[in-house]
Amino acid sequence: MGKGYEAHQARVAALQALGKDLARRAKSKCELTGAAGVPLRPYEVPPVAVEPDLERTLLVSEACLEVLENPKRLKGREWQCLAETVWSELPATQVVAWRMLNHLAKSEDWAREVIGELFLDEEVETWAKSAEL
Repeated sequence: MGKGYEAHQARVAALQALGKDLARRAKSKCELTGAAGVPLRPYEVPPVAVEPDLERTLLVSEACLEVLENPKRLKGREWQCLAETVWSELPATQVVAWRMLNHLAKSEDWAREVIGELFLDEEVETWAKSAEL
């Protein structure tokens, strides 16, 4: 087996080790939509650190993960929950919500309004702008 495969497996194992802490912090709900009773997956917020970090990882629903991995699917008013999510106390949640809102703002008036009213801590804003969705 190649070194890349082994490194990937090691990273997956490290992410799984964060599982209990992520579930406890998220109260077993999607940290973006608040959805409960759905399968949840860890999502590392780019740029990804060398080692998985609890503070840079979110627990998200499979629907959110699919959109985060394929932003072209991010459309419509169904994501209005982000208007509340972006005010989370967790910086990683703020970063991902901000990125999603910026993507939506290209076609959604409500998302542009939320972005216009939003204030992020300077460090969080720098992180949010460091990568695109």
